[in-house]
Amino acid sequence: MFLRAPEAHSRSLIKAVTWRMLGSVDTFVISYFVTGRLLFAGTIASVETFTKIMLYYFHEQAWARVPFGRADKIRATPPSEHAAPPVVEPRIEGPPTQAERRASPDWAPAALP
Repeated sequence: MFLRAPEAHSRSLIKAVTWRMLGSVDTFVISYFVTGRLLFAGTIASVETFTKIMLYYFHEQAWARVPFGRADKIRATPPSEHAAPPVVEPRIEGPPTQAERRASPDWAPAALP
């Protein structure tokens, strides 16, 4: 499932750093294609790395406080008294199954020759 329990601050920080490393490489490549200059691309990627790490970390911590959709905050609700009974499919008549034959009082293991 996609639902999960709260995370430790250190885990959120490590996730933020590794995600930004990937994102900064992407920003560097795009900045280089747009500007054509390695120095500009490196500067943009460097500044963007630190600002986005902090934004991601605080975003994660804010969402860790929101109970919406978290598995550890979902209460089990008892079935309603007015709920419809479960649907039981009728059995199609035919020869008895092996389990039905064994449940019969007349059942005995086959004799060996």
